[in-house]
Amino acid sequence: MSQNKKFEQPKRQGGPMGGPMGGMGGSGEKAKDAKGTLKKLLKYLSPYTVGLIFVMIFAIASTVFTVVGPKILGEATTILVTGMMSKITNSGTIDFTGIGRIILILIALYLISALFNYIQGFIMTKISNNVTYNLRKEINAKIERLPFSYFDRHNYGEVLSHITNDVDAINMSLSQGITQLITSVTSIIGILIMMFSINWQMSLVAMLVLPFSAVLIGIIMKFSQKFFKAQQKYLGMVNGQVEEMYSNHVIVKSFNGEAQAVKNFSEYNDELYNSAWKSQFFSGMMQPLMSFIGNIGYVAIAIMGGYFAAQGTLSIGAIQSFIQYMRSFTQPIAQIASQSNALQSTLAASEKIFALLEQAEEEPDPVDALPIEDIKGDVAFAHVKFGYSAEKTVINDFKASVGAGQKIAIVGPTGAGKTTMVKLLMRFYDVTEGAILVDYLDIRQFKRNDLRKMFGMVLQDTWLYNDTIRENIRYGRLDATDEEVYSAAKMAQVDHFVQTLPEGYDMILNEESSNISAGQKQLMTIARAILANPKVLILDEATSSVDTRTEILIQKAMDILMEGRTSFIIAHRLSTIRNADLILVMNLGDIVESGTHEELLAKGGFYANLYNSQFEAGEEEFA
Repeated sequence: MSQNKKFEQPKRQGGPMGGPMGGMGGSGEKAKDAKGTLKKLLKYLSPYTVGLIFVMIFAIASTVFTVVGPKILGEATTILVTGMMSKITNSGTIDFTGIGRIILILIALYLISALFNYIQGFIMTKISNNVTYNLRKEINAKIERLPFSYFDRHNYGEVLSHITNDVDAINMSLSQGITQLITSVTSIIGILIMMFSINWQMSLVAMLVLPFSAVLIGIIMKFSQKFFKAQQKYLGMVNGQVEEMYSNHVIVKSFNGEAQAVKNFSEYNDELYNSAWKSQFFSGMMQPLMSFIGNIGYVAIAIMGGYFAAQGTLSIGAIQSFIQYMRSFTQPIAQIASQSNALQSTLAASEKIFALLEQAEEEPDPVDALPIEDIKGDVAFAHVKFGYSAEKTVINDFKASVGAGQKIAIVGPTGAGKTTMVKLLMRFYDVTEGAILVDYLDIRQFKRNDLRKMFGMVLQDTWLYNDTIRENIRYGRLDATDEEVYSAAKMAQVDHFVQTLPEGYDMILNEESSNISAGQKQLMTIARAILANPKVLILDEATSSVDTRTEILIQKAMDILMEGRTSFIIAHRLSTIRNADLILVMNLGDIVESGTHEELLAKGGFYANLYNSQFEAGEEEFA
């Protein structure tokens, strides 16, 4: 994270990935087009139709075997009670053989049920992981094809949450939610059938629990939903605040911002606490209230069962079975309610993913793309016009011609369009009008990857990753040998400081690369560019954040790097580009002056004013 970012108040609603579960939609988040999103999701499931059919068969069979159990167990109870009564009246004995047979049947049923449940779980887990595996591949491939303008409109955390949180939400819902819905519906139907087969009057009374349960679940979900939503919101804000503070702790301490940081954290944490305990309280009420309604039903069933038993129309075992079914009746209802809410969140996550996958892509590379092997490095800008949006033009009419091997400096005030020209050169964006030519060939005639192989970049913001120094340099050309890496390091003035490190080239840089200095990082990026051996170089403020001594080292390394290559140097320190073959002075998207350093000073125009203002501000030390 950049060090100049404001620390007083994070603007995003989540941590580095949108906050935990931020991409899952959170409780209560709904898809805007649930029907359309469901159709798209079913297309990803369609290749696994046969597997899904087997999942349904095994899930239903597993549930049926479980549902049948209580009634069979009731028969054992009836045999036991009848036998005991016969023994008391000396008219018979207990049929332990029959009871044992029933127990063996029950054990077999439950074992088969467990086996079927395991099989359907295995198949569904495989299907869900295949679907999410394919989704991640598509998202990753899509991100590679998205234009840079997409990332101007969306932060990285939001994009990253699609491939992590949103996909995980779908995986969880597919692997558990579908089978749970199937088993819950099957359980309700099966239990009702078994209850009606025992006694229809008691079954009707038991069914009165349904409307009360549905109303109760609806009321609780209505209250808890808004608190769950608030909980997810403030959980993301707390995580964002913590991440902001820890990543910028130096800035916070430097400006005595601890008190404000603590205040912001406390506000978010208080809101999180209030919403969290309320959401947990309301959701926790569901089970005891459902149990209360169920117990009222048990009372009614017990009274009716006793009456029917006294009349001799219902056995004790049948009453026991019915009570077991009654006890199991409310559980699948609650599960269906829970899964319907989870399905909404899953559809919301799916909608985000499909929205990403349907984004407009970069214009495809030409089929008859030109080769880059014989490129010399002549570059020309032919009446280039460009704007990041149709409403605002950044580059108005840029005209320039650069010979192979020349050093071209592009200077101008902030917002003049210097860095934009670099982005256009690399085809991160395409020009609106005009053309950029390399060896008199429009760069749009090359494949983007081939075009970018021509260029080497050394930027103000160095990018190094969590690996060894050797591998960070090798990133310039992944097939480079160790000897080539060491040679590039020596030319870039890197080898000397690496040799002073305890682990040398095997030293691992941390995530922020803070275990080496800013100047050392810059030298490593130069070594990487040397290793890449590009035709054209782009140096964007490469010495802006280092001390004078390190700048001399970097300048020496860059001189080696630029030798024999067309080089574009963007600089604010005008004293660093005095030996450029040509200086292009930009202002408000146009070249207002061009020439050598001496020629531009002699004109006494825009460049001379810029240069003299820096000289007066103390830049003479760099002259």
